[in-house]
Amino acid sequence: MTIGSETAGVTPAGEGLSGVVWDILGQTYKPLQMSAASFAFDTLFPPGTFVPPHIHPEQDEYIRVLEGRFDLWLDGAESAAVAGDLVRLPRGGAHGIFNKSGAAVRALFWVAPALDLYELFTKLDGLTDPGEVVRISAMHGVTFLPPTAA
Repeated sequence: MTIGSETAGVTPAGEGLSGVVWDILGQTYKPLQMSAASFAFDTLFPPGTFVPPHIHPEQDEYIRVLEGRFDLWLDGAESAAVAGDLVRLPRGGAHGIFNKSGAAVRALFWVAPALDLYELFTKLDGLTDPGEVVRISAMHGVTFLPPTAA
């Protein structure tokens, strides 16, 4: 997708921009909004799925939990967020997102600026090798921490 100025319009409920849906290690991501300034995407985390601790050196990230509960690892401290909560993840801060609840979690994520996170998700779609996910992510400004970090 070409990053440019925001355009007026509506992304219908349950759909991704231009019908795009990504499967990233068992989680479903649907892009909702894209501009140079920000990128928003809807997510569904089945029980037991997670995003290991990582850092976005040049992006602020936000998560609005819509349904369920996330367990979080924020700069070494454990926390949790439930439906209605907003999680703030400033650039450069290490964070991990875990669904340990036994039920699906739906959330709206967004980053600012967008940079090339959309391109990263396109490349990660359908991959099953976590090592390859880590390698490709590092080329797109997302750095995963060693497994012992959390």
